[in-house]
Amino acid sequence: MHPLLSPIKRLGLYLLAWVPLAVILIYLLASPGHLGWRDAIVLLVPLCLVYQFLCLTAWYSCRATPIEKTDLGRLALTHLAAGAVISALWVELAKILAYVLAQFPPFSGLYEQFSSQVPVLFGAGFLLYLLSVAFHYVLLAMEDSRQAQTRALETSVLARDAELKALKAQVNPHFLFNSLNSISALTSIDAGRAREMCILLAEFLRMTLGIGEKALVPLSEELDLLQRFLAIEKVRFGSRLQVTVDVDAQAQFCLVPPLILQPLVENAVVHGIANLPDGGRVRLTAHCGADRLHIVIENSLDPDAPAKRKSGLGLANVRHRIEARYPKDANMSIASDEDFFRVTLSLPAEHATDSPAPTATTVAELQQPKEVRG
Repeated sequence: MHPLLSPIKRLGLYLLAWVPLAVILIYLLASPGHLGWRDAIVLLVPLCLVYQFLCLTAWYSCRATPIEKTDLGRLALTHLAAGAVISALWVELAKILAYVLAQFPPFSGLYEQFSSQVPVLFGAGFLLYLLSVAFHYVLLAMEDSRQAQTRALETSVLARDAELKALKAQVNPHFLFNSLNSISALTSIDAGRAREMCILLAEFLRMTLGIGEKALVPLSEELDLLQRFLAIEKVRFGSRLQVTVDVDAQAQFCLVPPLILQPLVENAVVHGIANLPDGGRVRLTAHCGADRLHIVIENSLDPDAPAKRKSGLGLANVRHRIEARYPKDANMSIASDEDFFRVTLSLPAEHATDSPAPTATTVAELQQPKEVRG
């Protein structure tokens, strides 16, 4: 719906704004003496009432030709042609009205007098339509700005919410308790490794909270978070958990919402690998095209196990957040075959221009923890 048609207050203000324009048009037609003031008023008041609604059609041509996406030639041709058509229609309506009024004795001769004013009325209508076009582009810019602010606010709220939920949902009690149990078991057989695990767990929890402070982060930061997570999970599952990572160098420049990958990888481990006696593989791939970032996370699964994850908390959280950040420009798809469960993200490629030169991420770099300092 046209933004000026609802609420009614907006339409009232729009109609009121036409009052001075109608006065100017009446003056233009009456001042040279071709039409009397009475004739000009009787003719132009209903015409202006009709034309102000005809000018509202500029909203649709403006939406079809956004300034930032339309070349200048097409932009000019569209609005000049629309202005000429609308103005010609207005002139024809004026001729009809003048002819009807001329049938009444008080306005006899009005049609002949008006005929000489047709070029003036056409020119005025053309300029008024172009003015309406400029006005509607301002409306579109305001609407886009309002939507951008709403999305930014919603994204900020969701990021905060993700930060607060990190220890309750994404870093669930099972993961935390199992990690602590693994650390406890290591203290008696490998105290150095247990100490390393404590530091990794602390770093992971700190990074999970800290990364939620940002609206967008480079993919490389998400991979750093996965490095800590997988290092901890490797202690729990040992050789049962195999990870393959293929992230091209350019993809690491791309910005993504924080905490977008860790819940997906955690789901892959908890709902896939943990249910397989012999373990399985988690594969993460990411590549950046001209304007899209594609991320795929897949894991081995038990073909006899019932599907449980399409409405899972982690998947639902990620889907909701990308829909808030990219209303129509991103998608998340879920699929499974006999042996693999797969989540695919397709996001607009937003680049971190101030990031250091990226290097391709290897499996070893992602799975091995960084050096632990005393």
